[in-house]
Amino acid sequence: MKAEHEFFAVDGVEWTDAGGGITQRILSEGPDNDLTRIARWAPGTVSGEEVIRHEYFEEVYLLEGSLTDLTLGKTFGAGEYAARHPGMPHGPYSTAEGCTMLEIRYPVG
Repeated sequence: MKAEHEFFAVDGVEWTDAGGGITQRILSEGPDNDLTRIARWAPGTVSGEEVIRHEYFEEVYLLEGSLTDLTLGKTFGAGEYAARHPGMPHGPYSTAEGCTMLEIRYPVG
């Protein structure tokens, strides 16, 4: 289970390197891929060449910029949302201009 937090200023949370051109502000986390974060993708970031599948439920809301799904050949922008069940194929992704997203992960079970 994630830690409990009352309202706090998110801009006080340090950006950390998540690798591959992505920085993150972890707002809350727990065991088993239980995570809430703001992820910022630098312009030109590519998530890799493989379709992505993971064992947790994931919600993503694009706050700024755009993200292109290379498999679908479709670009998504600020204000768009995705909800993915465990094992759901998605991506890989790229962003020409960069993007910022709110990502929430829940463990299965």
